[in-house]
Amino acid sequence: MTPFGEAVRRLRARKGVSQKEMAEALNVSPAYLSALEHGKRGLPTFDLLQRIAGYFNIIWDEAEELFLLARSSDPRVVIDTSGLPPEYTDFANRLARRIRSLDSAEIGRLSALLENDGKGDGKAS
Repeated sequence: MTPFGEAVRRLRARKGVSQKEMAEALNVSPAYLSALEHGKRGLPTFDLLQRIAGYFNIIWDEAEELFLLARSSDPRVVIDTSGLPPEYTDFANRLARRIRSLDSAEIGRLSALLENDGKGDGKAS
C-alpha cells in the first residue's frame, strides 16, 4: 500500500464508506480504486484528486497533504542518473534490487538521512 492509499483508506473509514460506494460516487471502477489504494496503479490525475477531496469534503491543509501524498506514492519510481558519476548509477541500481529486503528500521535510517541531508551525523552530504 502507498502512503496515498493508506490516507484514502483512513478517509473512507472516517466517512464509513466502502470502496464500491466511493468508486461509484467518483465515477471510477471499484477495481481501479482498489488498485490505486494498493499501489498497483500510477498516480491519480489532478482531476481525480480534486474529486476525492470534494467527496470527503476536505479543504486547504488536509487537501494539500493528500495531494503531496499522491505525488510521493508513485509505485513505479524512475531515478535519472544520467550525467552523474558512475557510483550514483550503481547505488540507484543496488537500491532498486534490495528495496524489498530492507526492514522498517533500515528504511527509517535512510529516510532520516535524506530528511537531514546528511547533516549532524558526522557524514559528508
